Amino acid sequence: MADQTLLLALDQGTSSSRAAVFNTCGDLIATASTPLPIQYPADGWVEQDPNAIWSSQLQAMHELHGALSDEQRAAVLSCGITNQRETTVLWRRSTGRPCGPALVWQDSRTASTCRRWKEEGLEASWCRRTGLLLDPYFSASKIEWMLMHQEDARSAAAAGDLCFGTVDSWLLWNLTGGSRHATDMSNASRTLLMDLEEHCWVDLFCDQTGLPMSALPELLPCRGDFGHIAEGLPFAGRPIHALLGDQQAATLGQLCLHPGEAKCTYGTGAFLVINTGDTIRRSDAGLLSTLGWTDANGVATYCLEGSLFNAGTVVQWLRDGLQIIETASDINRLALDVQDSGGVMLVPAFTGWGTPHWDPLARGMMIGLTRDSRRGHIARAALEGIALSVATLVDLAEAAVDAPLGELAVDGGAAASDPLLQAQADCTGLTVRRAANLESTARGVALFAGVQAGVIDKVDELVRHRSDGATLFEPQMDTSRREAWRTRWNDAVTRSLGWHG
Repeated sequence: MADQTLLLALDQGTSSSRAAVFNTCGDLIATASTPLPIQYPADGWVEQDPNAIWSSQLQAMHELHGALSDEQRAAVLSCGITNQRETTVLWRRSTGRPCGPALVWQDSRTASTCRRWKEEGLEASWCRRTGLLLDPYFSASKIEWMLMHQEDARSAAAAGDLCFGTVDSWLLWNLTGGSRHATDMSNASRTLLMDLEEHCWVDLFCDQTGLPMSALPELLPCRGDFGHIAEGLPFAGRPIHALLGDQQAATLGQLCLHPGEAKCTYGTGAFLVINTGDTIRRSDAGLLSTLGWTDANGVATYCLEGSLFNAGTVVQWLRDGLQIIETASDINRLALDVQDSGGVMLVPAFTGWGTPHWDPLARGMMIGLTRDSRRGHIARAALEGIALSVATLVDLAEAAVDAPLGELAVDGGAAASDPLLQAQADCTGLTVRRAANLESTARGVALFAGVQAGVIDKVDELVRHRSDGATLFEPQMDTSRREAWRTRWNDAVTRSLGWHG
């Protein structure tokens, strides 16, 4: 039976929604993807239509359902949901209608709110209890802004008719026909509203945002009973057994199950996550303490995380903004057309800077251009800018855990780029391991759902197959060149900080 059983993963990302099925060994059987538009109504503002988020996920489910045979559809036993984190949705409980646009995790319009809270001396308490920093990245300041500027949200709150949720909650609400308003602890740990040690909502922090406690979703472990997919939807009746934020799911999917193991996902942004086991590790250098996942009883595995807001968006900008490439994969050909970047550096701070600077006023910068600079130099500088940004996170992570990483597991769409991963190996001095299947996020939540469904005994039994089909990238740069390159990069980043101010 185990060989025939399939597990459904719904992977709702910033630029697309995916649906995929895996077998109990974690092998991908079939997948479908639907693009999702993003709106940029002002500098630093990033929005999405909550209904578009749901409809894109539903379309991906329909496409996957139609692509499977009758036998395969019948073999789907359990469902897991993984999602873009921090993106904030408010909707009416009575109708399920959104109160306004969702504010995406990249949105930095609430920088002044976070600055005000810091001036009021609130950050130390917030950081101690949540493991996070006061930054527009997280949900709390977004909630305050939405309650102030979305009239329907204010009236719904006054009437006791308001629901708040991150994208996992919004999907769960729609998947269950409005019968479940819940979230899991991995997503809740990214809102600035959950106590990282006690695993509970913090009344004081909710009050600070103006959010009624009645609007909060039920807070549950990452594995458990989240309801069933409603009648009339694809895969109707299947139980939903797991919810995980996308970076936590990717960490599981890469089988980074033991303290000190790390992965980096190159999606819309780039996210380095280091497993710290049952210990909450604190960083004073800009890394975030976060909940990785829990078992069905709420017993937690914790992580340290470094967050970069722009990675895949850099490639999209070259395609849609500068229009120097037609498809995302063209960047690799262009980058390999030149021996190096010709001294050009591209700092990808389009929507501010995350770890370690946490500067919502930073902006992207290209420096070192000459009359000899060509498209290939810009393409190579774009990929190197992503890699160099991640290299800073690696340094901080190694210092925080007081041990070298040795190897970096990578996944996500941009990880298909060989020149990016070679640059990553060169600027870190690490072996970079690219999984045979880059769908680690969907894989992680599917495996987690399989454990809850009882068809997978232990995810760590799959570790012996972790390197099957993987591609390794070894560093090819000597130490002195690497140090000079990194020094110049740090200088370029410094110039980008505070630009919008």
